[in-house]
Amino acid sequence: MKLPEDSDRIVTAAPLDDDAQYELKLRPHRLSEFIGQTKAKQQLNIALEAAKARGEALDHVLLFGPPGLGKTTLATIIANEMQVGFQQTSGPALQIQGDLTAILSNIKDKQVLFLDEAHRLQPVLQEKLYTALEDYRLDIMIGTGPSARTFELDIKPFTFVAATTRPSLLSSPMRARFGILLRLEFYTDDELRFVVERSADVLGVPIDRDGAAEIAMRSRGTPRIANRLLRRVRDYAQVRADGKITRDTANAALEMLEVDAHGFDELDRRILRTIIEKYDGGPVGLNTLAAALAEEQEALEEVYEPFLIQIGFLDRTPRGRVATKLAYEHLGIEMPRKLSLF
Repeated sequence: MKLPEDSDRIVTAAPLDDDAQYELKLRPHRLSEFIGQTKAKQQLNIALEAAKARGEALDHVLLFGPPGLGKTTLATIIANEMQVGFQQTSGPALQIQGDLTAILSNIKDKQVLFLDEAHRLQPVLQEKLYTALEDYRLDIMIGTGPSARTFELDIKPFTFVAATTRPSLLSSPMRARFGILLRLEFYTDDELRFVVERSADVLGVPIDRDGAAEIAMRSRGTPRIANRLLRRVRDYAQVRADGKITRDTANAALEMLEVDAHGFDELDRRILRTIIEKYDGGPVGLNTLAAALAEEQEALEEVYEPFLIQIGFLDRTPRGRVATKLAYEHLGIEMPRKLSLF
């Protein structure tokens, strides 16, 4: 029996952890509910209205920017606004051509196919996507050796939405196949306060404006972090306070979590302190820094560095990473005179 609305959606039988369940619950379902990213929303809204008016599939969309800013949420919103099916996969999950062929050959009319971590899709699979995205056609090789032949399979028009934190790793021909390119930026404190207030309302957590502002200020410009901190502050308020989140309650909870006024956690401070104390403020290469911290290079480059650079605590130079004057001041370390002269 066909289920209403969700019949075209791909689900998994794997149990979701608590954070994943809360993320699904807190995600907005319509573009009008999505907070922030004003420029991206304006472009997307016009494209959606035009596609619906023509009765066509939306043009292919590339979403890029730091993690946690709403790329997956926007992909689901596109499907909801177009009232079409939604299927999700990721670059690392597609290992052989047969995986991609199976997905594309079963795609439905105007369906949204969402590919997360698109930069990790193998080059040979990116090339296989070219004709599918441009001509809605799939070339399949049947047999091997001298008897091998190609079979051309027509696929229904669909919307390919790809999300990546590193668009430069996509090949130029691949990027050229996207008609809509949307860059997601870090959120302002005011935008994040609205995110926190909306999430608290969904979770049924009483919170005042100052409490929401305190959480927003320490969320590193990222809604995913804001929602995670909200859940931890909620736990603290239930156990140590009267259940309502105020500025004092939020401040006490976040201090216990060692999240400071800039939203830095222990690793952020370790990054800055290592550059300053072990390498005289830099420059230091990413490989060396990752080894000194015993952390993955990719995590440092994609998760931690963008925010530190955005707010001016870290510089990325051709010779390596350099701690700025703000980093010295924040850690209470006197800046060497040779550096302070620049």
